[in-house]
Amino acid sequence: MPVLEAAEKELGIRVNYQTQRAEDLQTVLPAQFEAQQAPGDVIFMWDWWVKENAQHAVDLKDIWEPEAQAFRMPASEADGKIVAVPYALTVKPGFWYRKSFFEKHGLQPPSNWDEFMALLEKISKIEGIKAPIASGDGVGWPLSDVTEHFLIAFGGPQLQRDLIEGKVSWTDPQVRSIFEERLVPALKYFGDPVEWTQAVDLWWNGEYALYFMGNWITGMVDDPSDLGVFALPGTKGVVASTDYAFVPQYSQHVDEAKKLLAFLISQKGMELRAQQGGKLANRTDVAPDAHPDVDQQVAELMVDAELLPDLDDSIGGDWQRTFWDQLKLLWVQPDAVGDVLQTLQDERK
Repeated sequence: MPVLEAAEKELGIRVNYQTQRAEDLQTVLPAQFEAQQAPGDVIFMWDWWVKENAQHAVDLKDIWEPEAQAFRMPASEADGKIVAVPYALTVKPGFWYRKSFFEKHGLQPPSNWDEFMALLEKISKIEGIKAPIASGDGVGWPLSDVTEHFLIAFGGPQLQRDLIEGKVSWTDPQVRSIFEERLVPALKYFGDPVEWTQAVDLWWNGEYALYFMGNWITGMVDDPSDLGVFALPGTKGVVASTDYAFVPQYSQHVDEAKKLLAFLISQKGMELRAQQGGKLANRTDVAPDAHPDVDQQVAELMVDAELLPDLDDSIGGDWQRTFWDQLKLLWVQPDAVGDVLQTLQDERK
């Protein structure tokens, strides 16, 4: 990796990189920590997991504090320590389209709600189109992502936070109006739910014109340079997540590990990561044009946007499964919106 090669050259240390799934590390690390061992000197892991295992993490306050003001996402804190620091971002910015498709059919990204609905109507009349928007599905999460986008666009970033914290009910008039006046009218332009990776192929091949998905879609298509993306007009927030890195106390190279992390989260290190594509810089002092063209579009959407946590992932548990199931119902039965919102609120209590 170019970033690690640059770190080796600048720091004079050798870095060995290994890939392991977080789900596997969740099983392996407790036993290793119990034996006061560690499989690596810098480990990327879930924020919540590091907090729960804070006693095994080195305090990173000295490398974090000089950089903190430049970061979009906070460090992970527990037991009075900075136990993990954020790295690169993945985001769910909006509706993706093929530039070549838009050019062929004389289409333009919308600048207001009426233009958005007019765009969908125009696309619906194009020969060969199954529906203007692909509905990615799996366990239900791609449907939840686009629903969150509507809530953020028309309720603002604070509504997302309030729904996560339970301060606003799902039957609240503001929430109901967003569903009834914005999401439901748009649903007639969404296709039937399709397994989300299959939906990528169908969309790319022209059966759908738009697809709401995270920025990882750039690595799933044949020609990323043909990608364009737009958010619902007026959107002031974007759902984002980041990789968190920590240094286990049982590392044999704590000082070197901290130096490596300090380089990775520095402006120089983050610019190098941005240049590789696929993920976005977590620092406000890394310009959008530091990214490849397709990621630059996403970075530009983020300039004035608040970064927000994923709604259903944050709430989790049985409610998350209910949310997914109710959205599947809403997609095929939009007139059930009142019952859907009541069910979501009943499950949230």
